[in-house]
Amino acid sequence: MAATLTGSGIALGFSCSAKFSKSASSSSSSSSNRRCIKMSVSVEEKTKKFTLQKSEEAFNAAKNLMPGGVNSPVRAFKSVGGQPVVMDSAKGSRIRDIDGNEYIDYVGSWGPAIIGHADDEVLAALAETMKKGTSFGAPCLLENVLAEMVISAVPSIEMVRFVNSGTEACMGVLRLARAFTGKQKFIKFEGCYHGHANSFLVKAGSGVATLGLPDSPGVPKSATSDTLTAPYNDIAAVEQLFEANKGEIAAIILEPVVGNSGFITPKPEFIEGIRRITKDNGALLIFDEVMTGFRLAYGGAQEYFGITPDLTTLGKIIGGGLPVGAYGGRRDIMEMVAPAGPMYQAGTLSGNPLAMTAGIHTLKRLSQPGTYEYLDKITKELTNGILEAGKKTGHAMCGGYISGMFGFFFTEGPVYDFSDAKKSDTEKFGKFFRGMLEEGVYLAPSQFEAGFTSLAHTSEDIQFTIAAAEKVLSRI
Repeated sequence: MAATLTGSGIALGFSCSAKFSKSASSSSSSSSNRRCIKMSVSVEEKTKKFTLQKSEEAFNAAKNLMPGGVNSPVRAFKSVGGQPVVMDSAKGSRIRDIDGNEYIDYVGSWGPAIIGHADDEVLAALAETMKKGTSFGAPCLLENVLAEMVISAVPSIEMVRFVNSGTEACMGVLRLARAFTGKQKFIKFEGCYHGHANSFLVKAGSGVATLGLPDSPGVPKSATSDTLTAPYNDIAAVEQLFEANKGEIAAIILEPVVGNSGFITPKPEFIEGIRRITKDNGALLIFDEVMTGFRLAYGGAQEYFGITPDLTTLGKIIGGGLPVGAYGGRRDIMEMVAPAGPMYQAGTLSGNPLAMTAGIHTLKRLSQPGTYEYLDKITKELTNGILEAGKKTGHAMCGGYISGMFGFFFTEGPVYDFSDAKKSDTEKFGKFFRGMLEEGVYLAPSQFEAGFTSLAHTSEDIQFTIAAAEKVLSRI
């Protein structure tokens, strides 16, 4: 069966042009954003046999120390098979394991490494900040700087609260939505992932989808009794939930572009429709932009699609690779957060100077002209190249991209929701993943995770990856 290239530009059923109000187009300026990192490799290293012996030894030891040998489930490679890779270092677009194998990396620490791993300017800034201390448990001036940058960039955010992870941000924003509206129920979408808090682990994506798990044991029914779910891209299902729960729904939370069921884009009318429905029913609209924030555009998915939610969660990129999260939105809502208001939320390491420093310098780089045009160019080349390789080698595939975020499925497609995504040939994806690993390309170890490009990826990286994909696809 031939591969199906669906969509135009961003794929999976529709096209949309971005608006870059924060960054003008300039290819000359964008070249300064990119650091071409070439790790020296000897002829002997190039010809040596691919081995993961040291990774295997380390992982076997880890299984006696940590559940499953990892600190986050998808890293165990259970859905793709084979030996999990233990990493040692990363620079630019490359990542290296403890066996000395080097890979072009399209995971990017699951999104934060948008300017490339171990960026020299970010590392230098962190070194200076560390001289002053790593954490104060008190306000620091850097919090003001990053807060101002986030507020000026993201259309919905008038005030922001920094936390330490995307999970923490989603926990806080849901509590805030309930406090502000005085209602308890909320809607999430099947296959979307908003962290591992109890109320979100209902028909969730990410590792839950990757491992094929049901709703997690240990989550009491009382914690999820107010969680309502609907298929992504299904406006009628959302309308039915509001009709059946009149006056009880506090908010809708969604990934505006899904990254945790694989890469799934919204139909043109979908986000507009839920914005209308929430306004008509006195509910809040929450965009979980932990993945899409500062990646689809400088102002995130809400800038890209021109739809402004009431509240937004952020993470990953705004910490420049250090642990961070944030939630923000309308001033009248955010003023309910303690100590300004009665809705309590706190964190020992929230706003710590290291995460703030890395975030500031990452956003400075992203705000330069040409950034998102470059990401769009290389990601288009990569995605189309892989899908063309699938077509040439006779595999049913579909996929797409927006700016520096992409994905593909081993199914004819199109894919509009999690039920469509689950039609993918996950066994074939596992073979593809393992083959690409041996060819020197590191993809997300799950059919149900998006991929990420960075400013450090070069055209040579992309062409190498496409050639590797065609080679692997021709033998599976």
